[in-house]
Amino acid sequence: MTDQTEQKEKSSPLRAEEVTQVMDSEAIRKALRRIAHEIIEQNHDLRRLVIAGIPTRGKIVAARIAAYITEIEGIAPTLGTVDVSMHRDDLATRMRISVLETTQLPLDLDDRPLILIDDVLYTGRSCRAAMDAVASFGRPSRIQLAALVDRGHRELPIRADFVGKNVPTAPEDRIRVRFEEVDGVADSVTIIHPLAGN
Repeated sequence: MTDQTEQKEKSSPLRAEEVTQVMDSEAIRKALRRIAHEIIEQNHDLRRLVIAGIPTRGKIVAARIAAYITEIEGIAPTLGTVDVSMHRDDLATRMRISVLETTQLPLDLDDRPLILIDDVLYTGRSCRAAMDAVASFGRPSRIQLAALVDRGHRELPIRADFVGKNVPTAPEDRIRVRFEEVDGVADSVTIIHPLAGN
């Protein structure tokens, strides 16, 4: 969802808006560590577990959760990537196509539990696209979904199994997730509210 936010920011004229921080780096760290514990509780065979991030920032969330699981249990789940660019249902209406990334999943995906990871869960369409992408690689025993932020406004019957923080938003709000690895600034999650009359 952050790619969509960046697209709108680049194409929109300057406008008055209010920015509210809802998570700082410590809150993000605690949320992801808690998700790691919840994943461990619900998945007993961690050696067969696949954790796959949705680019761009979902990959970072996935890598951090996998690292926490390894730190807590001493077992490293398989880390992968699921690119959804060509599986989206809004390709005809997007102003630009996201940069394609290679989907990386284990060859023996069949009958293994898989957890899709995204930074922001919004309409559910990215998750649906990710499941379509996964289906072309194999048939996991089950697919779960984790998100750092769930902002609501679902358009599909999809819900997250693991959520770092539920953040109530208005449809016109935007969520901005920043990670030091890709943004060069401290980790944070903010809501951008357009002010009335803009």
